[in-house]
Amino acid sequence: MMCGAIERLLCIAAVALATNLPAATPATAQQVAAMVNGSPITSYDIEQRSKFTQLSQHKVPARKDILDELIEEKIKLQEALRYNLDAGKAEVERGMGAMSARAGMSLEQFKQLLAARGVSIETIRSKMQSDVAWNQLVRGRFPASLSIEEKEVRDAAQSVSEGEDVSYDYRLRQILFIVPSGAPKSLIDGRMREAENLRGRFENCDDGIKVARTLRDVAVRDPVRRSSNDLPDSLRNVINSTQVGKLTKPEVTGQGVAVFALCEKRENTTDTPKKQKAKTEIFNKRFDAQSKRYLAELKRSAMIEMK
Repeated sequence: MMCGAIERLLCIAAVALATNLPAATPATAQQVAAMVNGSPITSYDIEQRSKFTQLSQHKVPARKDILDELIEEKIKLQEALRYNLDAGKAEVERGMGAMSARAGMSLEQFKQLLAARGVSIETIRSKMQSDVAWNQLVRGRFPASLSIEEKEVRDAAQSVSEGEDVSYDYRLRQILFIVPSGAPKSLIDGRMREAENLRGRFENCDDGIKVARTLRDVAVRDPVRRSSNDLPDSLRNVINSTQVGKLTKPEVTGQGVAVFALCEKRENTTDTPKKQKAKTEIFNKRFDAQSKRYLAELKRSAMIEMK
């Protein structure tokens, strides 16, 4: 599934700096290695994916394994397109941007780093397009086989050792102390002090929000409801350590300095972290099984010609 590939990318930056790979040779671009339902896979495609796999998995892959992977990607994308399903450019670009951000760099820096090691960003984009479209296709075509009953989740949750038996539903309001792009550190530090000052005076959401609205260059977002299950561990821990009616510690974001007002917090014993974990495990197991069956069926009927 797509998430596994994305996670492996996080180590690319560190590995690439220490890896000296030869640049791709344009001459290989025209050598067709296989045809999949009339669509070619070139030696250049194999070379690029091999380099990417070596960077992300710390091992030199077998050529056959890479070719099999590319053949399956072709089949997946062709089938998705047959049902008019495609990973939109914007969705793919967002995913690429998220990958580069998690590697600690901009998308352009990420591209440059890969290019310096002879890896085109297109091999990653191609894989992401295939994975996203296939994920949509399997979910859309086989909803019944992927559905999960509540009793299944309850039973499976009993065997889950990690996770809590209670979750929380929050009502939050973000208060943003706006900082222009490219502002000096002194301005950011000043906005941090303003946020801390508001935090010290904030006693409840009704009165505190009114005060926040009177401050210069401060945006008060509309209230949102979130479950603790849907938040990353870092943010969930921050919110759970904050009293109801108070503000979280200020954090610098891309738009300025942000704090969250915790206006409501309720226990939820129905949708707990253990149940979420159990449900995810059940779904992933069913998705993988259905995906393998579907792909095997498509491969049997595909026109695959090795060159």
